[in-house]
Amino acid sequence: MSTRIVVVGGGTAGARLAQRLPVTLLGEESHAPYNRVLLADVLAGRYAPEVTAVPGTREPARLGVRAVRIDRAARTVECADGSLVGYDRLVLATGSNPVLPPLRGLRGALPAGVHPFRTLDDCLELRSVVRPGVRAVVIGGGLLGVSAARALAALGAEVVLTQQGERLMERQLDVQASALLREHVESLGVEVHTECRVSGLRQRDGAVTAVELADGFVLDAQVVVLACGVRPRVALAREAGLDIATGIVVDDELRTSDPYIHAIGDCAEHGGRVYGLAGPALEQADVLADLLLSETATAGAPAPTDSGPRYTGTRALTRLTLGGAQPLDLAAFGEATARPGDDVVQLTDATRGAYRKVVVRGDRLVGGVLLGDLAAVGALARAWEGDEALPEAPLLHLLTHDGGS
Repeated sequence: MSTRIVVVGGGTAGARLAQRLPVTLLGEESHAPYNRVLLADVLAGRYAPEVTAVPGTREPARLGVRAVRIDRAARTVECADGSLVGYDRLVLATGSNPVLPPLRGLRGALPAGVHPFRTLDDCLELRSVVRPGVRAVVIGGGLLGVSAARALAALGAEVVLTQQGERLMERQLDVQASALLREHVESLGVEVHTECRVSGLRQRDGAVTAVELADGFVLDAQVVVLACGVRPRVALAREAGLDIATGIVVDDELRTSDPYIHAIGDCAEHGGRVYGLAGPALEQADVLADLLLSETATAGAPAPTDSGPRYTGTRALTRLTLGGAQPLDLAAFGEATARPGDDVVQLTDATRGAYRKVVVRGDRLVGGVLLGDLAAVGALARAWEGDEALPEAPLLHLLTHDGGS
């Protein structure tokens, strides 16, 4: 391709695009692109850091390079080292930042012992300070917080997991599935507190010593992990004058308000939604690669808007494996909580610690959750992702191991 394509960001989306196309990849981290999904396993010691590396990019990436300014008129990207990189097409894959909660004692630089859990460096730093018996508090009971708590417990830490909401992973799981998840997490030695709001941190000599809860309870802590969610990184795009909502607003061609600039991955908002998951990031990168490859216009000119591939959204499935004497596999998709009038099929096997549930609305599968036994997940995922009418058959067939096929 003769078109100069510059990608800002070496995460999941940016790396995938750089595998498909010859691009100039500007990666802020010093590490080669890696799979963030595996970070909890690296923290737990299950995998070495190099296992997380993704397949190589078409062209060598420029690592440790931070983009600081976009000149849309000149079509250049200015980097922190003073260099300018020209582009015909610019792709923003800047990812997301961890959310830092508004706590007393958390102003400016993080106190010693307080760690976000987003990057490989975060993971390696945590790994270097956690020893058996260390008191660790994880703030946030979503997917990231549960993964971090499990990993810290595997290292022998005394772990407390705090969740402001009523239950763990409440965005993905229904009440019963969340209760089973909690039982498993507690079986790993993790102390779980739900419906508790963290209000502040205590420090001594610049290092954290405790976590204060809003009800006055105090949790001793030598390590605090912030797992309160993520926020799209949009500062570069905002300063360039691009349209921003929660993320960088893109259309079905993953194009921003500037026709020569695209956005993909955690920083992009399509159809009013920011996904923040690996699956949609990969799908967006693949669609954009196909679109750029299919262009027949002159180099640097946008393709006609009535032709080429389109991104219409992703029906994402969440999967998680938690270790322990009896590992727990989990999968969730769509709406796990039924609305009035929905049909629900639910199977519980207390002996095997398995729970399976699907929600059907009319003739469509709209959601489900499986814990402990994922044999049917492939067929269920295909039925949900395809969004096609279900066959005329008893709903129980959806939870058989072959999905009724």
